Amino acid sequence: MYGFAVYGTLLAGEFGRYPGVYRSNEAGQAYLPLMFGGLLIAIAVAAVIYAKGYEGGNGLGEGIRFGVLLGVFVVAAFAGVNYAVLNIGRRLALYVAVAGFIEWTLIGATIGLVYKPAAAPTRRTAAV
Repeated sequence: MYGFAVYGTLLAGEFGRYPGVYRSNEAGQAYLPLMFGGLLIAIAVAAVIYAKGYEGGNGLGEGIRFGVLLGVFVVAAFAGVNYAVLNIGRRLALYVAVAGFIEWTLIGATIGLVYKPAAAPTRRTAAV
């Protein structure tokens, strides 16, 4: 829903200014399964990373912290690199960076709300 609202609606005009770089909405429809599959894998991997780094705090707070870190990663690794490599303007690069940061912060918060750590196994002592 976020992606459709932000990338598919709010930023559609900006993407449309670069027809040599981005597919049109009509042409992009055929690639939606690949996009959704990629996002599903990315979110599943993010959930595993979250579980490995979970520090036992409030789920929402931990999730937001994790999401902010993911957002910074996405901005640095993708938005910044895409601006350097793709022939896009500064405004679109900034919009994509902000949108990606917010998107992954929300994903992290959602993971934090959903994640429930497994109960630690209780140790039994033998009675003598």
